[in-house]
Amino acid sequence: MQVILLKDVKGQGKAGQVVKVSDGYARNMLFPRQLAMEATPANMKVLERKREQIEAQRAIDKQVAEDIKAKIESKTVKVISKAGENGRLFGAVTSKDIAEAIQKEFLIELDKKKIDLEGPIKQTGITEVVLKLFPGVQAKCKVDVETE
Repeated sequence: MQVILLKDVKGQGKAGQVVKVSDGYARNMLFPRQLAMEATPANMKVLERKREQIEAQRAIDKQVAEDIKAKIESKTVKVISKAGENGRLFGAVTSKDIAEAIQKEFLIELDKKKIDLEGPIKQTGITEVVLKLFPGVQAKCKVDVETE
């Protein structure tokens, strides 16, 4: 029996794939748990429309990421923190602090997980960080850590 997977199924395939499975496995495992649906011509058309919608949404998301990259890459983000002698910070500047500074300066909502830091910043000065905005779209942003 051919089925369309609605979710990733270990050993069978990824969501959206059409795979061939035994009748009993489909009826007793996949259908009751809503992991798959039968691959009828009507369901195949629905799957194609969903794929087109997903591709259109991905194209829009990629364009938004490119716009954010163009907006951020040429600028420097300032983060203010307390520091002691020789520019050594009392705490550290984390990806959360950088995300908040980007939000404040550029009005761009950015998840802290998208900021690629090798480790927390513990010195004042300018550091370059990589922002992973979308698969294949990365922006380099300069972070200027200043004392209060």
